[in-house]
Amino acid sequence: MVSENNTISKITWRLMPFLGLLYLIAYIDRQNVSYAKLQMVDALGMSEYAYGLGASLFFIGYFIFEVPANLFLTRFGARIWFARILISWGFVTIALAFTQNMMMFYILRFLLGVCEAGFFPGVLYLLTLWFPKDYRGRMVGLFMIFSALANAIGAPLGGMLLDLDGALGLAGWEWVFLATGVPAVIAGIVTIFYLDDTPEKAKFLSDEEKRWLKDRLAKENEGMEKDADHGFKALINPRVLLMALCYVGFPLAAYGLSYWLPTIVKGFGVSNTTNGFINVIPWLIVAVALWVVPAAADKTEKKTPYIVAPAFIGAIALAASVLVASPYAQFFFLCIAAAGIFAGQPVFWSLPGRFLKGAGAAAGIAAINSVGNLGGFVAQNVVPWINDATGSNILPMFFLAACLAAAGVLVIIVGQMLGHHSDDVPPSARPGGLR
Repeated sequence: MVSENNTISKITWRLMPFLGLLYLIAYIDRQNVSYAKLQMVDALGMSEYAYGLGASLFFIGYFIFEVPANLFLTRFGARIWFARILISWGFVTIALAFTQNMMMFYILRFLLGVCEAGFFPGVLYLLTLWFPKDYRGRMVGLFMIFSALANAIGAPLGGMLLDLDGALGLAGWEWVFLATGVPAVIAGIVTIFYLDDTPEKAKFLSDEEKRWLKDRLAKENEGMEKDADHGFKALINPRVLLMALCYVGFPLAAYGLSYWLPTIVKGFGVSNTTNGFINVIPWLIVAVALWVVPAAADKTEKKTPYIVAPAFIGAIALAASVLVASPYAQFFFLCIAAAGIFAGQPVFWSLPGRFLKGAGAAAGIAAINSVGNLGGFVAQNVVPWINDATGSNILPMFFLAACLAAAGVLVIIVGQMLGHHSDDVPPSARPGGLR
């Protein structure tokens, strides 16, 4: 007889550390501009706003190619497609080290978004193929913990690389891109040999374990919408559109905070390396929250409170960081805000798999993520604009707080529109939910 715990444990240990490592690399490559900015702005003669615009072009390329990339994943398989994503974004990151002018920076940041498109939603889709729904919240949380670790590792790494300024004739910001791009290329090559596309192809599972998982997932998929299997139809599914609208506030707040945290800490009068080590603290707190909140949510059918409560706590903390005078108090509230921004997101991402499957799940998850990540574009343009207009690194937090609070309110409203517990039960079981 197959042991459920043993089977899930085998899958978890095989997949999650590796996928998490890939996400860690991805997140560092996304966020390295926040450290390169400390030298690159002067080196290329750009204003803060112009640099923010260039950094944000990543999200435009990401938005345009997100859905097609995830549909290609269903066609070519995760092993080949993830390898292509990693290798291509690694080479673009390396190319950023040789940026000569503002236009080249803009083009490469756009191409980085094109290359990385499909990775995060691709992993979310992959988890629906490997894990029953009762485990997905925890698995997404575990996966996203690596984004917190990426910030924790990337912070001191970015500071130390900046302090290599002049080594081997390279500027510190050039070292930032070189040192973070090479690991992506190496990881892409490893992916080809390590990753399994589906449980059916996994050599580490026995035939009995494969059958158990296949039967369990098939039973959970009963009653789902038939048209969810057709990829692009998911894009006009009302629930997908509403979830995309809800999600915008989370990346907006997350990218706004992570983009500006190094600048805020620099205002404490510390060195680049010390800045990096101080920035480890909020991401360690985020890592804990990303495990505790999804684990609690997986034990109940009511998911909405585990999305909304962290969002409101994060919004309050962002606002509080503006209202206190002490830099230590500001940093404390920003740590709480970071945890609030991220903690509910894994629970949010456990919901689409409950009404989408197959290529529809790939397209739907990608659509929600691509639209939501436009919040990153907004954050990296509006936040610098507020900074330039007011001369304050703290006032933009008011804007982020308002957006995060709005996201929490939208989650509540959408939950009501979809019907009682509509995010927790299959469509066929809903008496009055949106279909």
